[in-house]
Amino acid sequence: MNITEINQKLRTQSPQEIVTWALENAKKPVITTNFRPYEAAILHACTRVENDLKVIWCDTGYNTSYTYLHAEELISKLKLNIQLYVPRQSAAHRNVVLGIPGLEDPKHSLFSEQVKLEPFRRAMEEHQPDVWFTNLRKGQTALRDTLDILSVSADGVLKVSPFYHWSDQELNNYLEIHDLPNEERYYDPTKLLSNRECGIHK
Repeated sequence: MNITEINQKLRTQSPQEIVTWALENAKKPVITTNFRPYEAAILHACTRVENDLKVIWCDTGYNTSYTYLHAEELISKLKLNIQLYVPRQSAAHRNVVLGIPGLEDPKHSLFSEQVKLEPFRRAMEEHQPDVWFTNLRKGQTALRDTLDILSVSADGVLKVSPFYHWSDQELNNYLEIHDLPNEERYYDPTKLLSNRECGIHK
């Protein structure tokens, strides 16, 4: 059975059923999070199946105070096995020598490399996952519209997005049913626009 056929089959499954299927076929699974809106859903769905699943958090250092408090709440509530990765240079240092370049600034690619791409590569190199849970959803960006519940990263890692076909309203219902918080005041300085990719998902 190829990945297209598996995706068609998984569309009839619940997120936890998708997670269960993926974990049965995984040797070194991880989940990545940035604690943006609706991340509580994927974290809950995955850790209810495997409570010690490694949760990679690449913290840019530029999150809002609301996002950091949200992260602490979820880490405690779900007892997350957080694997924290941060840039090699502090935000305070970078603000002096580079600042936060706009999208048209040639330095923006360097900024993205420093605060997100390098920490992410470091995390993936250290953990060497074969299955990567993520909360990608259809309708977020043009690239993500070409994916599905299952997709394969440029490095050959199987990406699993259990909520890929879910709407915001369906996710709101999920959070309410499971008494999970949400965080709408998230800020990503590498994307700046909600429909722009940061470079991790390619």
